[in-house]
Amino acid sequence: MKLKEIKTILTEIKTIAFQLPDGSLVPNHFHVTEVGKISKDFIDCGGTVRHEEVANFQLWEANDYDHRLHPEKLLDIIELSEKILKIGNLDIEVEYQSQTIGKYDLEFNGKDFLLIPKQTACLALSSCGLPTEKPKVKISEIQKTTSGCTPNSGCC
Repeated sequence: MKLKEIKTILTEIKTIAFQLPDGSLVPNHFHVTEVGKISKDFIDCGGTVRHEEVANFQLWEANDYDHRLHPEKLLDIIELSEKILKIGNLDIEVEYQSQTIGKYDLEFNGKDFLLIPKQTACLALSSCGLPTEKPKVKISEIQKTTSGCTPNSGCC
């Protein structure tokens, strides 16, 4: 989800809820402790220099059970961050505490924001020599195409 999309959604909903991958909800007394821009410059395993930027939201739970973040307040925080940090219409990455800080992509199902687990991946598969897909081979076809090598033929 991009920043522009969440801003539109926030003008249309009454409450904010974030659903974890296991279906449970982040407790409704969460805080958004950060809205920022993260820039990452790196070299992948194939030697290609890369640059990525994301808008980052950090969710945090506190013992403040009376707190509830309303859509208009989050929208204000986002708009201030856009102005001060010069954040463009970037993809959103959400950080939330699990065993360590988990990073998630964000989707919306019409009711709740969904935290979608991020996955690592090789960005230079062709340089690494790794096949993009495991070739599908039928053993029966291999035996048909073998020329003259049969049991007891002496070819092995």
